[in-house]
Formats: sequence, C-alpha cells, structure tokens
Amino acid sequence: MAKFEEIGTASIPGQGTRLRLLKRNDEFSIRIAGSPGELMNTRLHGSEDALAELACQRVTERPGARVLVGGLGMGFTLAAALAGLGEDAEVVVAELVPGVVEWNRGPLGAAAGHPLDDARTRVVVGDVGELLRDEPGGFDAILLDVDNGPEGLTRRENDWLYSPEGLAAAQRALRPNGVLAVWSAGEDSAFTERLRRVGLLVETVTVRAQRSGKGARHCIWLAC
Repeated sequence: MAKFEEIGTASIPGQGTRLRLLKRNDEFSIRIAGSPGELMNTRLHGSEDALAELACQRVTERPGARVLVGGLGMGFTLAAALAGLGEDAEVVVAELVPGVVEWNRGPLGAAAGHPLDDARTRVVVGDVGELLRDEPGGFDAILLDVDNGPEGLTRRENDWLYSPEGLAAAQRALRPNGVLAVWSAGEDSAFTERLRRVGLLVETVTVRAQRSGKGARHCIWLAC
C-alpha cells in the first residue's frame, strides 16, 4: 500500500505547533505535528456530515436561515449544511488556521465538492468564540467541530467553548428555537450535564464515522 506523503503544513496561531496535510492516492489526512493518530481523513466523514444534517433539518424551512460552523476541517460539515439549506440561507464558517482555508481552496477542495465556492458561504478566519460573543441572536443553528471532544485539543483556549460561560454565549447567539450541535469522538456525561445546567434541552445521538454505517462510533449533542 502506498504511504502518506506530507504535502503541506499550517501553523496553529499562538500554539507553537502546526497541522500537517498528507496525501495517499486520492485520500487526505490532517494531523497535528508530533502527535500520534490523525484529526480527520477524507474517507471518514460520515459523522461530520451527520453533525450538519441533524442540526440543519431543524431549521431548513426557516426563511433566510443562518448557520454558524465552527471549524472548517476538510469541508464536509460545511458541504452537508449547504446541501440541507435553502438558496436564501447563509453559512458562516469560522476557521482559526488560515492554512486550512488555503488547503480547502486548493488540494482539499474537490473532496467535499468545493463548498467554499458556494455563494451562501462566508468564511471568517478567526476564533469561533468571538463570533459567539459578538453576534447575540445571530444564528438559527451553531455547529461546533473544532476539537475531538468537549475539551481543547488543537489549543487549550478552546476549553472556554465547552465551559458554562462558553455554552451560555452559544445559547445567547441562537435565535429563538435555534439548535446548538457539538461533535465529539466519544460520549461525555459531564458535558451533557453542563449543557443542561445552562438551561438547554439535550439529545445525544451516536453516529458512525463512515457514510456506510461502519467505523468508530462518534457522538453528537443537539441542544436547544
């Protein structure tokens, strides 16, 4: 079997480390330099799709629906959100690492169908937490997939997103009857309780890593 080859690196702002983009034939992988395993792979995006599908099906009938995606990754969550929304919708995607945006405009773009080229997409290069604080009542749905679970992985500052203060900010950023969806590689009962303590109704859904229904079981919280 062919080996992965590194085709790009991107610095994580303020962390002194970087992301690596690797390719093997038509398969791509993103990893953190110096850490084992991978963050994401173009063959394993079923749960990223489900994050958007489960959330957007609750708001797709709303005129001018506005959705925030925290974490561009390989573009699959963004693409699934666009597929589930109307032509008058707007999807704001916040990505902290400028290099990840460049990869999605370049070698990674075709994997998810070039969602950055959709006229409904607006890219913000920066911290999704700032958007949560700055836009109260701004979104019908908020989709967070910036770490492997409800704790900072790519950078410790992300811990705020999953704290009571961060969840309260997300709640304020939602429009009436909006939905907050959070992706995780596994379940976390303490995070479920934190969601409930800020006054959100919580549903936990288990989904598979692959569209075929195979692969690892991942967790998605839907809170409103």
